[in-house]
Amino acid sequence: MVGEVEEAEFPERFRSYSENERHWRARREFILRNLPPDWAGEAPRPAGRIDQLLSLSMVWANHLFLGCSYSKDLLDKVIEMAEGIEVEDVPQFTTRDEIMKKHQH
Repeated sequence: MVGEVEEAEFPERFRSYSENERHWRARREFILRNLPPDWAGEAPRPAGRIDQLLSLSMVWANHLFLGCSYSKDLLDKVIEMAEGIEVEDVPQFTTRDEIMKKHQH
């Protein structure tokens, strides 16, 4: 039982102060789905791997909810990692290039 409680509370410490509930639920699911297998139980937890996962979760959330752009390789990686995560009412963004293209015609 302690392990289940610990697992449920684990990602909460990584929630950003200003992160709204909707964004956090999606990012929390991303984190939990992509935790390295050696993070289960009482195994030692390498800080570098969780730091990388947290960074990737922010890249994914920033792209999804805020329209931030990143390199194709990085976006491909986080989109693959997020496969199967369902998020409702995702905002649709128009890039500067798309706007300029519309005005040229």
